Amino acid sequence: MARIRFLLTWLAVLGAPVSAAAQHAGEPLVISSAIDDVAVTVYRAPNRGSGAIDPDWPQGFAFITETRTVTLPAGTAQVRFEGVAEGLMPETAVLGGLPGGVKEKNRDARLLSPAGLVDAYLKRRVTLQRTNRKTGVVRTQEAIIQAGPLGGVILQTTEGYEALGCSGLPERMTYARVPADVSARPTLSMRIDSARARTVTVQLLYLAEGFDWAANYVADRDADGRTLGLTGWITVANGGVTSFEGAQLNVIAGRLNKTYSPPLPRAAPGPLVLKCWPMDITSTHPLWELPSIAEYEAFAGAEDATESIIVTAQGRSRKPSMAMATPIAVLSAPPPPPAEDLGDLKFYRIPFRVDVSAKGQKQVALLAKDKVAAEQLYAATLGNYGGGQPRPLTIRLRLQNREADGLGLALPAGSAAVFETVEGRRLLVGEAAIGDKAKDERVDYDIGTSPAVQYKTLLQPDPKSKKHRLWQVTLSNARPFDAEVEMLIPFALDPPPEGWERRGSNWVWRVRVPANDSLVQTFRQRLKDD
Repeated sequence: MARIRFLLTWLAVLGAPVSAAAQHAGEPLVISSAIDDVAVTVYRAPNRGSGAIDPDWPQGFAFITETRTVTLPAGTAQVRFEGVAEGLMPETAVLGGLPGGVKEKNRDARLLSPAGLVDAYLKRRVTLQRTNRKTGVVRTQEAIIQAGPLGGVILQTTEGYEALGCSGLPERMTYARVPADVSARPTLSMRIDSARARTVTVQLLYLAEGFDWAANYVADRDADGRTLGLTGWITVANGGVTSFEGAQLNVIAGRLNKTYSPPLPRAAPGPLVLKCWPMDITSTHPLWELPSIAEYEAFAGAEDATESIIVTAQGRSRKPSMAMATPIAVLSAPPPPPAEDLGDLKFYRIPFRVDVSAKGQKQVALLAKDKVAAEQLYAATLGNYGGGQPRPLTIRLRLQNREADGLGLALPAGSAAVFETVEGRRLLVGEAAIGDKAKDERVDYDIGTSPAVQYKTLLQPDPKSKKHRLWQVTLSNARPFDAEVEMLIPFALDPPPEGWERRGSNWVWRVRVPANDSLVQTFRQRLKDD
């Protein structure tokens, strides 16, 4: 039996994964932990449209350029670039400014956390300490982690197998040292050749997931109803655990074609949550949970191999998320310069340095315009809806993105909140989503529906022709002022109307309905031939 156990132990050792550091243990190790300068260019989530940013893990990405100073020994060395973005895609990483070449790249995804330590010490020995509640005596014993961290931790002691946190006593595990392949911060490792010892300035460039940005607009309608003030904000989200302080921040607007890449492993295998009712009933002894790590930077000094790492099995906490970690930081400053062309995309350069905080969002000014010409319309697309019952029209606020009308610049996709001032109080009247809008393009904010401006239809056969049918449209306006109605007619009219706008395959019918009045219009539709 002893020989069988010996063979099984060696098979387990041979089958265990070997870290990059262990594979090249004889090579000198260089740690680069400081970033001299950084630029973060954020791309929107390709498939998000105008919806909200995912607060847990933003679905966009960023192109990050880091400038670092590295001291290299002669020969081949392992260089660990600590503090890279959590969502770094290692296949995109490029290192410039090196005198030699890069032999190998490794993304070290295991971060220092309670769950990360349990995962790293799986099938390895730890020290278990328990305190007697009555006497205060601390009992220490050796244990081997046999399972974990997901779904709990199973320990093997001289007394048998048990689950961590289920003894009913205050307890903790201690670890002799931090494993070499567990980092306090996300890390990219490279094997680099240098003909002689030197200090060089390098640029590390890479794409990273877990970023996103959106545009948000606020429109304040003036008292005359014909102009408004428009402000715009860029909201940038960083869902990772790495902060980039004093970064040159840029954002890219437009739809970029990006091929699918499999999701990368996150920095830690989830929070270590221990759920157990050691005795009696659940109401007498509520569940025990191990607190998760809220800030990975708190472990920056834990690389010292002589320092014991302690994980307690008491207390309660919730899993940190970007939505609950940091409030949105708003920077009130002059808007950035006009967008620059990047092919068919738009490049916005923030003209001052900002901190792109971990698990946070930041807002910076995009535009600020006064006296922008606006027109209120009531809109619909003609169709046989509701069996002839009246239907409300959509309230549409229309801007023309022209310099003559107070705009004339590229507007990235986003959402707009429209406000009006009533008796000295600023009130929200509606919200709308818009797509990317180029200069000189029409911008429509559909902010709601009006029960006071309605239409109904009556569909009838044409007594003169089987190839035609008649549409009787009734527009009613119960408001004390005239209503400008715009209706799209998505079929062929006979005869074709003169002087009407064509929008795609639709005719655009514009008509003014007098206050507290109605009007009736009949259209003759030409049916398609069978």
